[in-house]
Amino acid sequence: MMVSSQEVNQSAAKAYVQTVGGAQQKGQLNRDPAQVERVRAIARRLIPETGTFRQDAPGWKWEVNVITSKEINAWCMPGGKIAVYSGLIDKLRLTDDELAAVMGHEISHALREHSREKMSKAVPANILVSIVGAVYGQGASDLGGQTYQLLVGLPNSREMETEADRIGVELAARAGYDPRAAITLWQKMGQTGGNEPPKFMSTHPSRADRVKDLTKYS
Repeated sequence: MMVSSQEVNQSAAKAYVQTVGGAQQKGQLNRDPAQVERVRAIARRLIPETGTFRQDAPGWKWEVNVITSKEINAWCMPGGKIAVYSGLIDKLRLTDDELAAVMGHEISHALREHSREKMSKAVPANILVSIVGAVYGQGASDLGGQTYQLLVGLPNSREMETEADRIGVELAARAGYDPRAAITLWQKMGQTGGNEPPKFMSTHPSRADRVKDLTKYS
């Protein structure tokens, strides 16, 4: 790790404040009390179980918010800052079990410090890309970044996603949710439309691979 946990947490804290503050200014933060309570109730069951994977995690300064947006998204920043977008819940018509699978997955990224790992890997690449860009111009700099992503970033990113899928399933199960909901979740994702990038160019496993792995794991 070339980046310390403290540096990552500081960066995450700033990003979190900016994101949540921006949503609040637009009137998009925690607008639906019933939806917010639903998400926070699930979080209250998941958070105590994080101690299975990290002893310090239950003591993090957890925060859980719902952002009103059509975007199908959710995240958990380092230190336990969670946001779920209303579009994820509404468009996919998620059950509590499926919502727990999503939140468990995102929490798992924080538990395994995937952000710190990615930032650490990006440090030498960014230095190299800056040098190449200074010598050959911006075009070469862009190429250097793409080359690094293809050679180093993709395999690790896929591993991180699979790891988060599996830990998320166990986390949800330990909290009393049906782990098989992760399968129906990704089946619903596949029905949302839109083009999925070719498997070898994607930073995430394909939906089919995810469903296949989760079927075995759950």
